[in-house]
Amino acid sequence: MKKSWLLVCLLNFLIAALMGLLLRLVYIQPISINYQYMMHAHSHTAMLGWAYMMIFCLIVKYFVPKKKVSKYNTLFWITQLTVIGMMISFPLQGYASFSITFSTLHILCSYYFFYKICNDLKKDKSPSQYMLRASLLFMALSTIGAWSLGAVGATGGKGTPLYYSSLQFFLHFQFNGWLIFAVLALFFKYLENKSVQINNNWFSVFHVSLIVSTILTLALPFSWYYSYSLLKITNTIGVIIQLIALGALIKVLSPFKGPISVLMSNNRFLPLLPLFSLLLKMLIQAVTAFPQFAAASHTVRNFTIGFIHLAMLGIITGFLFYFVIHITSKIAMAGAAIFYLGFITTELLLFIQGFNTFVLKDPFPATAYYKLLFAASTFLPAGLILIIAAFTSSSITIRQDLH
Repeated sequence: MKKSWLLVCLLNFLIAALMGLLLRLVYIQPISINYQYMMHAHSHTAMLGWAYMMIFCLIVKYFVPKKKVSKYNTLFWITQLTVIGMMISFPLQGYASFSITFSTLHILCSYYFFYKICNDLKKDKSPSQYMLRASLLFMALSTIGAWSLGAVGATGGKGTPLYYSSLQFFLHFQFNGWLIFAVLALFFKYLENKSVQINNNWFSVFHVSLIVSTILTLALPFSWYYSYSLLKITNTIGVIIQLIALGALIKVLSPFKGPISVLMSNNRFLPLLPLFSLLLKMLIQAVTAFPQFAAASHTVRNFTIGFIHLAMLGIITGFLFYFVIHITSKIAMAGAAIFYLGFITTELLLFIQGFNTFVLKDPFPATAYYKLLFAASTFLPAGLILIIAAFTSSSITIRQDLH
């Protein structure tokens, strides 16, 4: 895999982080930007420019035979052009002709990626292969929401429950399906290549339960727009099954056996963050089985943003950092530590403020809260700048032990 690919992904992430910082600055200093437009640019760059592109790189590197890797070069750069198009068009016009065009082209590129991976993938029955196939299917499934979003908006349905349901369909299967299943596929690939014996029976329980729960918990965001009791019941069943998946994963990763010691043998704290974040995400989702918390997940903005960042920065980025870089320099270690300090601090601020608002009815004063949130958010791009600096100076070496 070309080093230029990884550098581009990290730069995309830095741009997304700077956009996010700008969004935080708006609350403490008036700036002449369209907040919604910039939010769309931030979310698309983070999800499609960082997470999608980095997973693209890692799947190609660790699952595609070496003799076929070069065939993905053109696809990578075409996909990156669509990301650049979204970076430029979304801040200028939001969802409009150019941004929709680039978003559509990105989806078409993802279909071709799906097709090529399915053709080039070595067929076996390993846990990593099962997780990878599921992730790719969820990626394709999520795009039904994107196409529906365009169709509903074009027919005058923008702002309706159907419009927002289409958006939630896309986001749910992107985050909870495609992205999380993909990093878990890489996670199991790492364990397999370390010759860790994985209990296939417990893995099967985990795999099937996670797929079923991912489908059923779509009922939660749908319940925000449709007041059907069946949706709440479906979500409750989904989170119960997800807890079964969590129990099965703990069995697979029993601390008294190989996986944990293997993970901890490199990069110290790096593998702990995504695993703990995954645990926390599942527990938070379990709480939504209670109606009042299900409502709060949508009405309390701090909870919504905190949960999205928990998935994107804690689980997905946490795993990606571990898979991509083997830290060998103090600069890179400092960059990772600063980034995670920003992530943990902003998460605490978001959830504490959400708790104060929802439970205590006594939130922190807005001015002080937003200043603290902005200050903590500066650690995210600062850490990325150090990581990129270490990467470009060859102080970081790409991990080789997934092959």
